[in-house]
Amino acid sequence: VQLQASGGGLVQIGGFLRLSCVASGFSSGFAYMGWYRQAPGKQRELVASITRRGITNYADFVKGRFTISRDNAKNTIYLQMNSLKPEDTAAYYCTAGSAGPRDWGKGTLVTVSS
Repeated sequence: VQLQASGGGLVQIGGFLRLSCVASGFSSGFAYMGWYRQAPGKQRELVASITRRGITNYADFVKGRFTISRDNAKNTIYLQMNSLKPEDTAAYYCTAGSAGPRDWGKGTLVTVSS
């Protein structure tokens, strides 16, 4: 299984980014896919997750700003991040599994600066 994340970068406060993650190397789709993030010196934490049926779950700190979506035909998930704050600076990781996070991709770095 491979999870390839992209879309990170440097953005100003209040800006936006869209992350993508393509999953490959499996015979059927994952029921669970999501985004986690890890800032320097902090533990990895859930940002948002989505099931194959489109049921979403968000961390409180991104509600109203981030939107997760999924294209099952393309085995791809997206994370639209709006109104970015400096505290959103972190490496963002894509994950997938049958009922929760199991396989992980390499992180894509998001840096929010003033």
